[in-house]
Amino acid sequence: MPTTSQQIVQKLWRYCNILRDDGLSYPDYVEQLTYLLFLKMAYEQKGEDGHPDIVPEAFNWGSLVSKPDNRQLQDHYSNVLRELGNGPGMLGVIFKGAESKIRDPAKLALLVNDLIEKENWSALDADVKGDAYEGLLEKNAQDTKSGAGQYFTPRPVIQAIIDVIQPKPSDTICDPACGSCGFLLAAVSYIRETNHRLTKKQKELLRLRAIRGDELVPAVARLGAMNLLLHGIGPSADEAPPPITITDSLAVDRGDRYDVVVTNPPFGKKSSVTILRDLEENHIRDLTIFREDFWTSTSNKQLNFLQHVNTILKSNGRAAIVVPDNVLFEAGAGEKIRRRLLYECEVHTLLRLPTGIFYAGGVKANVLFFNKPKRKGGPHTKKLWIYDLRTNFHVTLKSNPIQRPDLDEFVKCFKPGEYGRRRATWSSKNQSGRWRSFDYEELTSQGECRLDIAWLQEEIEGGESVLDPATLASEIVDDLQAALVQFEAIAEDLER
Repeated sequence: MPTTSQQIVQKLWRYCNILRDDGLSYPDYVEQLTYLLFLKMAYEQKGEDGHPDIVPEAFNWGSLVSKPDNRQLQDHYSNVLRELGNGPGMLGVIFKGAESKIRDPAKLALLVNDLIEKENWSALDADVKGDAYEGLLEKNAQDTKSGAGQYFTPRPVIQAIIDVIQPKPSDTICDPACGSCGFLLAAVSYIRETNHRLTKKQKELLRLRAIRGDELVPAVARLGAMNLLLHGIGPSADEAPPPITITDSLAVDRGDRYDVVVTNPPFGKKSSVTILRDLEENHIRDLTIFREDFWTSTSNKQLNFLQHVNTILKSNGRAAIVVPDNVLFEAGAGEKIRRRLLYECEVHTLLRLPTGIFYAGGVKANVLFFNKPKRKGGPHTKKLWIYDLRTNFHVTLKSNPIQRPDLDEFVKCFKPGEYGRRRATWSSKNQSGRWRSFDYEELTSQGECRLDIAWLQEEIEGGESVLDPATLASEIVDDLQAALVQFEAIAEDLER
């Protein structure tokens, strides 16, 4: 029976117990394990289907297992991390600032020689290595205390988004808040699976230039860079710039434009940095960034990411961005941005996501899809189609997680590139339909141009909820946490 990526993940996760016994925190021991795992996987991939030698011989996995005693291994491992971190290309991104936190040489030797080395990685199916690595990231994301889940989007949601965005081999694809690169890798997989005869030129474009990501947190960027490289994306040396840049993508418009932008920007409190559109604004503070390409000034990170995505999208480009509910109803800057977006772009689809799918509690999120027309003027939005996967749809992270088939109807209704053929599932005769449209005039004529539109009613039996107690309790907690986030944002605005 073939080994599955889930089985490998469970085994890798057990390795973490060894590092946990060495006094490391969740993020620390996952980081240390990913260093070793990356070196082993890269070593196994060497020579497979012409795969280049990613790591120099002096610092690869073979150099680790060749050390005769534990102390030499520990010294060499520290040197490997240091030297690779000073190197060019992807390895420099992955190992920049890396250091060994495994203090006990015997534990390091146990991991290297007795556990990871003895796994027959080369016997796994083609993509299981990368899938197992992503599974390890997902396990880490489940540790909500460490905050790791803030950069992890549920894979079924990512897959559905990519299935309707339909990236092509000729597309350039960007995630300006890329985290562990789930969106980018899903796009790569889609292109490979739907184009079985990619030319050599297309393969090189995909490997070296098509994929771009920005990530603010260096440790998270490292995980994403490892993830990409293990899936065959990125330069092995200095043949091209690394696909990931460690930067605040909101800080400046670098001038790069992309055919596809897919992203889930970080949720949470408003930023301590205000992004101003006009240098003459009278509320300039020390922590300010100037973006003349933005429509309005705000400290709301999600609204700023929405403006940034509009900027970096090419004419005729298409975008999907995960946004919290407040982006759909916030007044002031929020209203101004929504009106400009509806007018200047073709905002064609909104997916209301269910609660209980993110590792961070209290998240009520949506996916906003829009295209950027070539011609100026407007309004370019004719109809906004909304799919409500939140009302009367209940999932939990552990006992009933969301699955890709849960989004099948949404994908079927979407009809990429054929919006004129869309047909509503909701009607006066079928009031449980989750899919319906709203005209531009309907959206803009209402107060504050709100897009948090819901028409379905929660089903109840005999006046009582049909939810089981555990799910009901989980949703109450999510609602309270979401309310707390909103109250904190209001309090911050009042203090300004």
